[in-house]
Amino acid sequence: MRLVGFALSITAVLLVGNLHATPPDVVVITIDDMNNWTTLFDPANPIKTPNIERLASRGVSFSRAYCASPACNPSRVATWTGLRPTTSGVYGNKTDWRRALSNRKTLMQRFRDAGYHVAGAGKIFHHHWEGAFHDDASFDEFQHMRPQLYPAKKLNGAPEYGTKNTDWGVWPQDAKDSIDIPTVDYCVKQLEALPEGRPLFLAVGIFKPHSPFFSPAEYHRPYVDMELPLRNDADWDDLPSGADALMKSKRWFWTGMMSLDSKRPGSYHDFIKAYAACCAFADAQVGRVLDALDATERGRKAIVVLWSDHGFHLGEKDHIEKFMLWEKSTHIPLIFVAPGAKPDAKCGRPVDMTCLYPTLLELCNLPADPVCDGASIVPLLNNPNAMWGKPALMSYMSGNHAIRTERWRYIRYADGSEELYDHANDPHEWTNLADQPEHRERITQLAKAMPTSEASPVPDMKQPSN
Repeated sequence: MRLVGFALSITAVLLVGNLHATPPDVVVITIDDMNNWTTLFDPANPIKTPNIERLASRGVSFSRAYCASPACNPSRVATWTGLRPTTSGVYGNKTDWRRALSNRKTLMQRFRDAGYHVAGAGKIFHHHWEGAFHDDASFDEFQHMRPQLYPAKKLNGAPEYGTKNTDWGVWPQDAKDSIDIPTVDYCVKQLEALPEGRPLFLAVGIFKPHSPFFSPAEYHRPYVDMELPLRNDADWDDLPSGADALMKSKRWFWTGMMSLDSKRPGSYHDFIKAYAACCAFADAQVGRVLDALDATERGRKAIVVLWSDHGFHLGEKDHIEKFMLWEKSTHIPLIFVAPGAKPDAKCGRPVDMTCLYPTLLELCNLPADPVCDGASIVPLLNNPNAMWGKPALMSYMSGNHAIRTERWRYIRYADGSEELYDHANDPHEWTNLADQPEHRERITQLAKAMPTSEASPVPDMKQPSN
């Protein structure tokens, strides 16, 4: 083991040694709600993402990357601070994360301390309550996401289904009115005028495909005849009590959709197509950022990372949205382009997004943080087949956790109930093996990677008064 550790250390030094003498610029592109049904993961998938694949061709794409938590606020806080929900107590979308981590420097603050000009735009922290979760201390300058524009009445013709945010369709007529256009305009200008004498850290927060599923008509046209996700009508039959409890408040997304589809046949299909169109719109915005990077030599040398804050169910396991610990809720795109990283490489090692904090510090020769929960994946950037041995860990709300290895997903809920899925034979997670005696020893081994202690949940933020 000592020889392996020494070899990995040498690998990391070699990669960092390839960096330019001047600090590299860093661009981190964060996408909201993008799942794994894109052509990045499989050319046969229906949702086409040519620009994201264009980025992947320049670096390492991780085929088994996972969010730290399948909800916006805890996922983003864990990624930007390097601390899991079990360390921070930030479990939910309304958790007051700065109350929990008043003394913790975000990744952006670490780069500010190192002399970087740190700028950002769009959805970087949770957008709830019009940016109430934003962190001014993390940026030298920041452009907030423009408010979502809505049509006069719901496009899906279903006022009874959720709120105006659970809507979908062709909107707006002019692409310039789309929510992400001002965000990417700002980021492109940052890349066109890179600061003289200072490296840039740029955080690009793309909101789509987050609901409402609105995008201009041109992005809907390729998906007129789009297929539906594979489903199993008996998918809930073997779920344990912990899954039922966690899903209880969100079950209406699916049951309501099926009720709506029975009244208006094709509603569910339109919902799926609108999500795909939003993914295509998000991919086009990634393309605009890449074009701006490609326009200058300095931009072409930048470290670029792309990730999504969590996955998204479109009816798989009879579930819509995220907020669960299954594969579809947690599986995300993750791409690293960096000096020394293998071009057009795929890594199948399981990683979770607590890796971003230590990896970027190491790539940019900044001091490591010994308190960080995640591990640097620099060795995997240099050699995607390097020995790893670490599973990905995901948590959602207190006491609920999932472990993902290259083959297995093990979930343990707050009440002690469990799920186990063999992805070599059951990629859709249709058969829960946790109650089968022949798998008890496997569960015992996987459970060793579960958290041994958990921070108490931090109170929710109070909604700001207008």
